[in-house]
Amino acid sequence: MAEPKRLYIKTYGCQMNVYDSQRMAETLGEDALGEHGYTETADPESADLILLNTCHIREKAVEKVYSELGRLKRLKAAKPGLRIGVAGCVAQAEGAEIMRRQPIVDLVVGPQGYHDLPELDSRAHRGERPIQTEFPAESKFDAMPRRHMAGRGPSAFLTVQEGCDRFCAFCVVPYTRGVEVSRPVKAVIAEARALVAGGVREITLLGQNVNAYHGTGAKGTLSLAGLISELASIDGLDRIRYTTSHPKDMAYDLIEAHGTCPKLMPYLHLPVQSGSDRILKRMNRGHTAEAYIRLIERVREARPDILISGDFIVGFPEETEADFADTLALVDNVRYGQSYSFRYSARPGTPAAERRQVDPEISSERLARLQAMLTRQQRDFQADMVGREVSVLFGREGRRRNQMVGRSDHLHAVHVSNGHIASGDLLKVRITGSAPNSLSGALVPG
Repeated sequence: MAEPKRLYIKTYGCQMNVYDSQRMAETLGEDALGEHGYTETADPESADLILLNTCHIREKAVEKVYSELGRLKRLKAAKPGLRIGVAGCVAQAEGAEIMRRQPIVDLVVGPQGYHDLPELDSRAHRGERPIQTEFPAESKFDAMPRRHMAGRGPSAFLTVQEGCDRFCAFCVVPYTRGVEVSRPVKAVIAEARALVAGGVREITLLGQNVNAYHGTGAKGTLSLAGLISELASIDGLDRIRYTTSHPKDMAYDLIEAHGTCPKLMPYLHLPVQSGSDRILKRMNRGHTAEAYIRLIERVREARPDILISGDFIVGFPEETEADFADTLALVDNVRYGQSYSFRYSARPGTPAAERRQVDPEISSERLARLQAMLTRQQRDFQADMVGREVSVLFGREGRRRNQMVGRSDHLHAVHVSNGHIASGDLLKVRITGSAPNSLSGALVPG
């Protein structure tokens, strides 16, 4: 009997890439391909096919991919039958350039071509070097196999929307993922039911601009709020989240859902990027700082205990100290419980890359000030959780003996020492302590 083929996937970047990697593994898996399928491995040394699922958001992420390919040269030389593929947004953006820079690469596939992986792999096995970076008319989701989530844990990602029509001046997503496309309601519900049947209790709905979702269904076209309402009726699905959203698409019914749908968790990631109206206009964000603040106020009216998370870009081209001061003022007003902040990184082909850049030393100094402020806010939010009772969905073992780690309603990592907790348990926990990036607690009796 032939040895089973092994697949190793290294994932870079966003949560959608995590989802995509799982779907690629399922497409190439034994259930999909029978005796010719792959079994996943965590050891690249034992793999017959290595896929790097890449991210193109930041320059360093791109270079990390080329560095990883450089390290794989030794493995390729020692194992001539090994095939190496580059997938994801770097693959979409650079295409044949990847093979020119790194001849060890056997196949390149963009985010819309994952359903073609079995064919691409077969062609690579025959000595071809296929490149698939087209945006096909057929949906890749229609061609992929049914989800198999048993044993993967109680939480899962589910892509419901891809692409973006906003064309922010700094972003490559419209060029690597394409225009906005929403999956049909029936397909999303079917995948969600399959996940729940496999033991999933919490689903995070994914999209580059997820709150622009407008999927067709039996009731007509549903918004994201409508989709959440449909998902909330699934028995066994206890928690629903979504990410990432754009302020311009934060509709009233979605805001209202945070106050009326118990399964929708009190967490909202809503990137603002800057607090300066001048910079927001240069970014082509389509909203003002004041409009963003009013939006947050309406969300908090619907769900007062909600945790607000945000994204920030510091040192965007032509940003002045006054512009940066406006960002600090917005942060002080909103008070974030979680955040992601970065120094601007020019992406080739985007409008902002052609503009006058801010001195990197100035950007770095501003970023340090912003992050200090955001860190204080995060720790204040976490400190306020001490003494409260929260629901925690446990998913994995901690570093200490008999310790389990789960996620609270607000997405905080919570550590509890108790030998009777199992993965998938949803339990009440009283928070007893706060660390820089997590909370600790004890089970509530009864």
